[in-house]
Amino acid sequence: MEKQPLKIAIMGAGAIAATHIQAYQQFPDLCQITAICDLFVDKAQKLADEHKLAANVYQTLDEALSQADFDAVSICLPPDAHCETAVTSLNAGKHVLCEKPMAASLEECDRMISAAQANGKLLSIVCQNRFKTPMQKVKALIDQQTAGRVLFAAVNSLWWRGANYYDIWWRGTWEKECGGSMTSHAVHHLDLLQWMLGMPKRITSVIANVGHDNSECEDVGMAILEYDDKIAQLTASLVSHGEAQDMTFQCEKGRLSIPWDPAVNKALGNGFPEADQQALESLQEAYANLAELSLENHPAQILNFLRAIQGEETLLIDGNAGRNTIELIMAIYRSAALRQPVMLPLTPDDPFYRKPSMNAIMPRFHEKTRSVDNFSTSKITFSRDVGK
Repeated sequence: MEKQPLKIAIMGAGAIAATHIQAYQQFPDLCQITAICDLFVDKAQKLADEHKLAANVYQTLDEALSQADFDAVSICLPPDAHCETAVTSLNAGKHVLCEKPMAASLEECDRMISAAQANGKLLSIVCQNRFKTPMQKVKALIDQQTAGRVLFAAVNSLWWRGANYYDIWWRGTWEKECGGSMTSHAVHHLDLLQWMLGMPKRITSVIANVGHDNSECEDVGMAILEYDDKIAQLTASLVSHGEAQDMTFQCEKGRLSIPWDPAVNKALGNGFPEADQQALESLQEAYANLAELSLENHPAQILNFLRAIQGEETLLIDGNAGRNTIELIMAIYRSAALRQPVMLPLTPDDPFYRKPSMNAIMPRFHEKTRSVDNFSTSKITFSRDVGK
């Protein structure tokens, strides 16, 4: 019997919703969007019209669940709404794809994972940068220890956002956005880091707000992640013109990096370096011989999500993957707020396991005094595409 296209509901009509819609529209034989939900119904209707969708619009999830027919939900809402929307959808028998960050706390992550398990439904967290050729190739080289084991990693999650970026009503507060540069932006690189190297044992960090006076939260931060046999450094910023992002892995036998820029040294008789051209060519060849992805970013992850629902593929990114990144963020905030190193994992009795107790401890760098319902444009721009 031929499988019917899956019916999809989009929760939230903000900037990222268009990215989800465009991705789903690449697979008309597998799915169709039947509902869009947003507090601002006119915004949802405009989105439906712009993308020529035969979809009904709703103001609340409860309305959509009671009136619309759909199999899966794409959550494109502010972070504080992720958990309740996901849990409600899962309990209603819907599969869930949730935008990053997964949730506002580890407790919320665990509720989402439990709801998926209890209802036998899929829960996937958007980690679209894993579905890029440079990331896949460097991950394979690390796993194969082509350059030996990793000794030191340096990650620059550098972005730039204007001061008015935080004027939208939900941004710039611990309650609604649930964090600053670490939560909203470095979440991409933290996901890649824990995917490639695993979870660290200890984290030490600092955070500050140096350029956004309408945000309670940080716009810069630095973290040191300690492992048994290596160390990693992460810098997260929203004040970096040019957004020059990179990930560098210094290994025993050479340097791996994203964007790809390898290097190999060998020792002179006195221990000083000289370039090892032969070993570099071998490393370049190993990278070149790895397959290019035919589909990348959101479309690639959404295709996996759809096929996993149909039982045709294994779900590549589940709730546990999203939870790992939230645990890193919570440990970074704990270390910065309490000015001390933090051992992982965080336990349920830790104040940084739950949102209310975590929010009570975090600093308020500025008072949010400006707030608008919507911006005049929902366009998303990047000076640098992560990994390119």
